[in-house]
Amino acid sequence: MANVELTNVRKVYGSSVEAVKGINIAIDDGALCVLVGPSGCGKSTLLRMIAGLESITDGTVKIDNKLVNDLGPAERDIAMVFQNYALYPHMKVYDNMAYGLRNRGMPKDQIDKRVKDAAQILELTQLLERRPKELSGGQRQRVAMGRAIVRSPKVFLFDEPLSNLDAKLRGQMRVEIKNLQRQLGVTSVYVTHDQLEAMTLADILVVMNAGSVEQIGAPLDIYEKPASTFVASFIGAPPMNLVPVTADGSGLVLGDGTRIGAEGLVIPGNGALIGFRPEDLEVSAGTDTHAGGLALDLKVLGVEPVGAESYVYGMVGGERVVVRVPGRSTSQTEDHLRVIIPADKLHLFGTDGKRISSE
Repeated sequence: MANVELTNVRKVYGSSVEAVKGINIAIDDGALCVLVGPSGCGKSTLLRMIAGLESITDGTVKIDNKLVNDLGPAERDIAMVFQNYALYPHMKVYDNMAYGLRNRGMPKDQIDKRVKDAAQILELTQLLERRPKELSGGQRQRVAMGRAIVRSPKVFLFDEPLSNLDAKLRGQMRVEIKNLQRQLGVTSVYVTHDQLEAMTLADILVVMNAGSVEQIGAPLDIYEKPASTFVASFIGAPPMNLVPVTADGSGLVLGDGTRIGAEGLVIPGNGALIGFRPEDLEVSAGTDTHAGGLALDLKVLGVEPVGAESYVYGMVGGERVVVRVPGRSTSQTEDHLRVIIPADKLHLFGTDGKRISSE
């Protein structure tokens, strides 16, 4: 086990394409850090620099307090699990898992013990004599993880390992990976574009955008207090509602000119964006006051029942918003809906997209 520390890490391609822009991340021994963001944000490039598969333009990478910038992948004591399983189709499961250890010249009895121990952890014992073509997608991914486990590395690196699986299998494998990482206690860095996967797996969540870190923290802390409109709209499904407002002498004005009341909410002179999660809106009978929060009249566009809850889609101040309500919504026959956002559930962002208030 080991800690991982990135200090001012940059990656520049050619003379001007800066893919990773001076990133600083400290990952404690035994923690699972998830790098999440849209395609092209630099998360996989950053992972490959930790692995030694990409050179580092500037900055330092340390593993177990040791500078590894100039070390090759084999010298860093890491094991990587890729999106494609990269299994040898002609080899049985046992041999796929043992292959790397044999190349290292490890004694046969030690190889056998490591492979069988890993197979037991991953529930692969009954599959050791099968070939990859005889396995399901989830089983193949377990074999890929088993190949990493037998190496007993200081750090696991996962590069979108579940993206080739269907939704049900992804859910199952998320639980398995989390339990496995807890059981082994190995420091891990995990890359994904799936915010649900990131939220459920991470001890430390790193939200990336355009080569930079937008926010680092515990998943629920980031969800409850996003540092920017990018984080607010990326983390959460459905994402946070964001409504532009300006202020005048008599209150707040929405983008379409609608005036609303919002007690105690101070808006900068150049305007702001008010944010609120879909589940934090309360449907009103129409006579409630906002009691220090915010009251909005929603023009209903449609309702999406999804079982235990429904999503009500609508327009407020010229902006699309969504309300999550429990059970079957009665709004399917309503043209308008009054919603209340309590004061402690409101988020305020400047026009630069940065958080300026938690109220």
